[in-house]
Amino acid sequence: MKAIKILIVLATLFAILTLTACAGEQLPGGADTRTVTDVWGREVEIPVNVETIITLGSGAPRIASYLDVMDMLVGAEEYSIRDDVFILRDYHPVHHGRFLTLPVVGSGGGSGNNNGFPEEIIAVSPDVILAGFDAEAADELQSQTGIPVVSVRHSTGLAPDDFYTAMRVFAEVVGAQERAEFVLAFIDSMKEDLHNRTYSVPESDKLRAYAGAVTWNGRRGISGTYSVFGIFDAINAVNVAHVPAIPGFFEADLESIIIWDPDVIFLDPGNMDLVNDEYRVNPGFFNSLRAVQEGRVYTMPAFNFAGTNMTYAFMSTYFAGIVLFPEQFADVDIVEKSAEILTTFLGVNTFDIMVENGLFFGNLTIGE
Repeated sequence: MKAIKILIVLATLFAILTLTACAGEQLPGGADTRTVTDVWGREVEIPVNVETIITLGSGAPRIASYLDVMDMLVGAEEYSIRDDVFILRDYHPVHHGRFLTLPVVGSGGGSGNNNGFPEEIIAVSPDVILAGFDAEAADELQSQTGIPVVSVRHSTGLAPDDFYTAMRVFAEVVGAQERAEFVLAFIDSMKEDLHNRTYSVPESDKLRAYAGAVTWNGRRGISGTYSVFGIFDAINAVNVAHVPAIPGFFEADLESIIIWDPDVIFLDPGNMDLVNDEYRVNPGFFNSLRAVQEGRVYTMPAFNFAGTNMTYAFMSTYFAGIVLFPEQFADVDIVEKSAEILTTFLGVNTFDIMVENGLFFGNLTIGE
């Protein structure tokens, strides 16, 4: 009888220990987890309630700022604490101070490769890692850390379709769906407004434009341009550098630019030192261009840096509209429009900070 009682007690203790162990696990498909599908179609199991995150790689920190969930961050990228790129990512002026208080958990950048620091990530133990990584890189970091990695990588450009997907995937993870739809609806309203202002303008009445000295995988001189350019497309502008066989960025030769002879030239003010060096070597080329002769050279601040700053991109689009279609954009003040865009995306109007750091909208004089 005594032996039977001992067996009952042992069986009870075994059952309690087993239940306790199971309760501490997040079993696949269990009550403590849910599954999300990232931009690559990877099914990733994450906690039901996500409270802490880190963001790595192209676009991920930026989306966190647009969704207003930066308070969930428990780690930062090396890029986020560097002063020399302070203004090149639109969210930095708003959150730079907070980044300085966080542990560094990755190098940052837009390559799509795994740039996380596994040991540092494990130390801060986020619920989820949201990364602008390729699928293989996301799998790699997940295996290195044992922490779910959800990819939100998307194309650069003026809010392409996969940006919408990335925003919604990120929002699903952190529970910010309402905010995501608000921001995306604002983007839709701007796209519609820009198109409606210009779609009926006859081609013969349009000024012909060229965007040079663009920043694409590094700084570029006058010949760095886009064949397919979302900013010009959004306002139905004539892009003299459009070459059907080229899908995006390319280096145009100077002879082609002379032949195109655009009415208006837009240049990244951050690359004007390169352009001015080119002018000193070959002033005849620049002085032969109609846009230079007529003083129609304008700024177009860089908007790509480890992904696209949607704020800067849409601000540049409205400014290009003001320059190329003055009648259709007569009611638009770039300072007021910029304030609206920045405040909607970031919660703060950082326009004055942009100008102080060389990102401004206005005329340029080549050679100064």
